Amino acid sequence: MVKIIETPRDGFQGLPTIIETDKKVEYINQLLQCGFHTVEVGSFVSPKLIPQMADTAQVIKSLKTDNTNSNLAVLVVTKQGADRACEFEVINELFFPFSVSSTFLQKNIKQTIEQAVINIHEIQNLCVKNGKQLITYFSMGFESSYGNNWSMDMLYKYVEVFTTMGLKIFPFSDIFGNVSPMKINEVFNGLKSEFAEVEFGLHLHSLDNNRLEKVDAAYKAGIRRFDTVINGIGGCPQTGKELIGNLPLQEFLRYCSQNNIPTNIDEEKVIEISKYNLY
Repeated sequence: MVKIIETPRDGFQGLPTIIETDKKVEYINQLLQCGFHTVEVGSFVSPKLIPQMADTAQVIKSLKTDNTNSNLAVLVVTKQGADRACEFEVINELFFPFSVSSTFLQKNIKQTIEQAVINIHEIQNLCVKNGKQLITYFSMGFESSYGNNWSMDMLYKYVEVFTTMGLKIFPFSDIFGNVSPMKINEVFNGLKSEFAEVEFGLHLHSLDNNRLEKVDAAYKAGIRRFDTVINGIGGCPQTGKELIGNLPLQEFLRYCSQNNIPTNIDEEKVIEISKYNLY
């Protein structure tokens, strides 16, 4: 069994047009009936930075959460954002986009590595107090495309720092789609050998030609947590480079079917939602 985390927040933020709040609510309500482990419904960040997410609070208030088994998550990058997220009982998880690439961290959330570590510690304290779970992403986790230092030792260092805070889940992102399947397998095997009790995941931005090879490399390294977006929309607008879309849910489900991997996803509902016009 794999955990599938559907991340419409990541999909929405890469679109050129602001989606009406009612459409977001209708769309996410349908996702909550599909069987995902978690649905990332928005983010509490500066509206100037990501205008698409300015209505996150309104979206959360309008969601129908009584009849879903999915966790709800939002992305935060500061204690202030985490404070807002913790106001909502229906939010189970907070996502923080950390990176060992200092350049990318500055581009993405305007923080140094040191500032990000402090923020993660403060947010974790809030999560413990409010019964939420903080999940820390390693954005650009397999390389640094900006010329910053990158090494397995750096990954080990910060996973160790965060586990001592009580964190247990660390998805790794391939933001530019450059990383080879071999590198993905190598990194996850190394991490899992050092941190056997930690859950790692894959957040893949990818191109058509080899995305399922990358999924396969992660799966064979023992990864059972995968982020997806229906139709593969979105990407990271803070990179300063062309957007690379997310791992399409439909292709990931095809991989699972071909390899007899159970998912708990209602594929008929996915087909229906994939035709939804967000504009």
